[in-house]
Amino acid sequence: MDSTRKYTAEAPPLQEVQQTRGPLVLEFGTSWCGHCRAAQPYINEAFTSGPDLPHHKIEDGKGRPLGRAFRVKQWPTLIFLRDGEEVERLVRPADSASITRAMARIEQN
Repeated sequence: MDSTRKYTAEAPPLQEVQQTRGPLVLEFGTSWCGHCRAAQPYINEAFTSGPDLPHHKIEDGKGRPLGRAFRVKQWPTLIFLRDGEEVERLVRPADSASITRAMARIEQN
């Protein structure tokens, strides 16, 4: 999945996310967030070298229902799900290895 694309304002509905079978990664942030921009090299490296998993880059902010449903407080926040259930969460990742490990956890469960 191409993790270099921009955050999208169109998020899937919570019910759809909860009903997703298999692995799924939700990345919450914004294009103007300095922490989000700083984490992109790590996120890109993990998604380029790791397993090919579904990955949604979702623009977050006040009143965005999906981010509120997952209680996102800081950006970027990566939520790793398996069969609609949260397995792991990384907030402001500082390396690609932690992202790759989380990806492996949801892929193998």
